[in-house]
Amino acid sequence: MRPVSFAFPLASIALLAACSPSAPGAPEPTQAAMDAVPDLPVMGPERPILAFGDSLLAGYGLEDGESYPARLEKALRARGVNARIVNAGVSGDTTAAGLERLDFTLKSQTVKPELAIISLGGNDMLRGLAPQETRKNLTAIVERLRHDGIRVLLLGMLAAPNLGKDYAAQFNPIYPQIAQGEHVALVPFFLQPVIDKPDLVQKDHVHPTAIGVDAIVSATVDDVVAALPPQKSASPVPQ
Repeated sequence: MRPVSFAFPLASIALLAACSPSAPGAPEPTQAAMDAVPDLPVMGPERPILAFGDSLLAGYGLEDGESYPARLEKALRARGVNARIVNAGVSGDTTAAGLERLDFTLKSQTVKPELAIISLGGNDMLRGLAPQETRKNLTAIVERLRHDGIRVLLLGMLAAPNLGKDYAAQFNPIYPQIAQGEHVALVPFFLQPVIDKPDLVQKDHVHPTAIGVDAIVSATVDDVVAALPPQKSASPVPQ
């Protein structure tokens, strides 16, 4: 498997920002600020979450505890959400590879996830794979999860401009159309918070640094909270 999943220049990705829905910028947390947040006591049952995808979830080039799933879990727990995230990210995975290992991954979970966060498709795009194949595989992944009663948050990707307008016209609608058709939650462009911010990406100009991951977590944690199923209230004690 290739260790680098999204090896195209960040300058090219920056051109995608105009194609993605804009939102008011949130203050970017620093690594020190995130580390300074104490582990707050959380209430209620554990909320199991599966992070399933490629190197953007696997934590390529980062230290232990700095990946998106690890930092997201910390941010959720700081909000009082008793989250426990399993990181099932594999660097280099395409949507086809993800679909092939999905059943094994689900069977390997000790507890059924309440939510699956999906980040796949970037490697399909970089390899110039047919967008219709990406759409078919992602749809199958989402349908498999929904069949098991697992909620889904889809992390969207956009095509690099150097692939041309025709490819982008086929690739870019995949994520919003699947989200709408399958009734699942969507982050339109997962890398938006690090676009045109060289200090938030590694030397490969692609993967976020630890501080870049913090910025992405800050921008998406509300989406994750909203995607979780309502927490069941405790049954009243019989009198």
